[in-house]
Amino acid sequence: MKKSRLVVFGITVLTILAVIVTCSGMIKDNMRLGLDLQGGFEILYEVSPLDGKKMPSMSAVAESVNKRVDVLGVNEPDITVEGNNRIRVQLAGVKNADQARRVISSTANLTFRDVNDNLLMDASVLKEGGASVTTDQYGNPVVSLKLADQSKFYEVTKKVAAMGDGQNLMVAWLDFDQATDSYAAEKTKEKPKYISAASVKEGINSTSAQISGNFSKDEANELKDLINSGSLPVKMVESYSNAVTADYGIDAFSTTMMAGAVGIALIMLFMILYYRLPGVISAITIASYVFVVFLINNLMGAVFTLSGIAALVLGVGMAVDSNILTFERIRDALYSGRSVKTAFYEGSSKSFVTIFDAQFTTFISALILFIFGTGSVKGFATMLIVSTISTLLVIVFVAKFLLKMLVDSGKLDDKKSWFGVKKNQIPSVANGESRFYYGRFKGFDFVGKAKYFIFTSLTIMVIAIGCMGFNGFKGDGILNFGIDFTSGTKITVQSDSAIKADELKTQLKSLGIHANSVKINGDKNEIAHVFVKEAVNTSTMEKAKTALKATYKHDVSDSTVTPVIGRELVRKAIVISVLAWIGVMIYISLRFKWDYALSGIIALIHDVFIILCFCAIFRLEVNTEIIAVMLAIIGYSINNSIVVFDRIRDQVKENRHEKLDQVKYKEIVNIALQNTATRSILSTFTTVLPVICLLGLGSNAIFTFCLALFIGLIAGAGSSLFIAAQVWYQLRMREKPKSKKVHKKHKKEAVEEMIVPGLNDY
Repeated sequence: MKKSRLVVFGITVLTILAVIVTCSGMIKDNMRLGLDLQGGFEILYEVSPLDGKKMPSMSAVAESVNKRVDVLGVNEPDITVEGNNRIRVQLAGVKNADQARRVISSTANLTFRDVNDNLLMDASVLKEGGASVTTDQYGNPVVSLKLADQSKFYEVTKKVAAMGDGQNLMVAWLDFDQATDSYAAEKTKEKPKYISAASVKEGINSTSAQISGNFSKDEANELKDLINSGSLPVKMVESYSNAVTADYGIDAFSTTMMAGAVGIALIMLFMILYYRLPGVISAITIASYVFVVFLINNLMGAVFTLSGIAALVLGVGMAVDSNILTFERIRDALYSGRSVKTAFYEGSSKSFVTIFDAQFTTFISALILFIFGTGSVKGFATMLIVSTISTLLVIVFVAKFLLKMLVDSGKLDDKKSWFGVKKNQIPSVANGESRFYYGRFKGFDFVGKAKYFIFTSLTIMVIAIGCMGFNGFKGDGILNFGIDFTSGTKITVQSDSAIKADELKTQLKSLGIHANSVKINGDKNEIAHVFVKEAVNTSTMEKAKTALKATYKHDVSDSTVTPVIGRELVRKAIVISVLAWIGVMIYISLRFKWDYALSGIIALIHDVFIILCFCAIFRLEVNTEIIAVMLAIIGYSINNSIVVFDRIRDQVKENRHEKLDQVKYKEIVNIALQNTATRSILSTFTTVLPVICLLGLGSNAIFTFCLALFIGLIAGAGSSLFIAAQVWYQLRMREKPKSKKVHKKHKKEAVEEMIVPGLNDY
């Protein structure tokens, strides 16, 4: 029977490895990459009715936009209606972003007019989807149209032919504006607004017609696409846009994936070296975990983004924390003289509730971020949600199952050293010995030393306030808010050689764009980020991107946020943070008590302030991705705090029959922290390790994101030990003891003497 446990263990491990190896290729091929990984754009349009026309339903607008996207040949577009007058379009992998933007937002109301601008006929005479690109006898591209109403087309062309020489022109217009457009004004221009002005000598009785003009093959294809997609019954204005070139995205994807893989491999190696046999099982479950996360994301049709990959790496670190919790509990039991089997069951049962609480609070933060976030922030939240679920399904249960098979086989009964425990640290219960090894932090006064951590945090905050004041006085703003919050335009230029900021600024100025700042980065200074306070309009941006591409030989990425959207993003960021705090506080209050919840929230606020302080000191850009970092840290920090609170609660229960005064509470907090400090350090190390890899080896596009994440992780680890527990201690010191109810003793009624005739009936 015991041997069968080893057989089940071996079969399970081989099955896991076989599934990972055979299915990894399929998962890789079916990954949906986001805009920041394969290029494309995301645009939020403000929708308004055309002059004199009724506003159609937003579902009808979305359907019209979808038809436009179809003719572009883009796979899996994401078109979302937001509110009553907004529509968000996300197209990943589109080859020509500028052309796609024109095709999507153009009203594309095709009309045929005479030289006096009188309407002759509209697109209703054409067959739907019947436009195609051909060439004329001279090899010039023309757009061929199939007619739906041949008789009407004949009547109109016959009428135009009768107008006489010089007047017998049929002018084709796209989005003719009666207030500003006219043939007389446009005919003298080198590039008139009308498409073509064809001379008609006689009525045309044919099943097709042609539009020829002085346009290139690309322009002819764009016109064909617009005609085939039909007119859009509304006016759409860009209020937010983010366009990423394919080259920039693919480079970011490869470097970030490599950095993530190195980070995960280092975590596996560390777990094996530190925990021995449990570490090997942890490495197997980490591989399973990564596989399951990618599989679930594929099945959901979720989009992988740069920040999503960072969330996966962060999730691995937090998932390993679940293993560390269990393994440390098992070690505690072994240090108390328990057998391997007893230690396993005791450690597993004690750690599960803590793991669940910690993961659930992270899930709350990620869910709020998913509901209210957009773009890359939503991708980050999606990955974090999947990660928390996968942690409970894979890391907890698979690791427990595999270790259980080995323990129940009996092969580990006399191999306690395989758990990383030294024999000379284990008491001999048979000889009456009690536990004598309590780890490296035995006797460390966490409560007394907390003042040094708090002083350090206050010092950082004072320095940050000074930097904010100095920068505010200079007029640079107290924080370096990105265009997400302040509105404006960000342009990313890539080159094969070093870019000079002054030359780039001068060129942009000649193109009508006044750059407020230019930041150069990359290994060879080959990437430039240009920041413009004003939102650059679409036409100016198209001209600038064409000119910059000619200079630097690479497509240009751009992102624009209007003031209205900027204000909304600020409000949304505040709402997200507050809701996350409220959600976490409610859950901890239900699972523990209000003073635990308040202590945890104060620690979270500290962590958020520390991140903002470093942003102020080092002028890191504060954008929506920084909000994602803060939400991730909220989940991570409260994760650590819950582990501490769980040990404190255990200590309170053990001492419930004693008088809990200041001395006793200090002892309780110190013992709880001494028992969890090793776990906190190990957990922080395994979480920070892959983030360091992302900082050193990952894409420059997420450097600020990862740096803020690194700072937040360190702050979160420290606050759980030196702030959350200390605040709880101070709250308990000020809590008035509940007066005990004094139960009145009832007087016993006098027992009446029983009268027995003949005995006491005197």
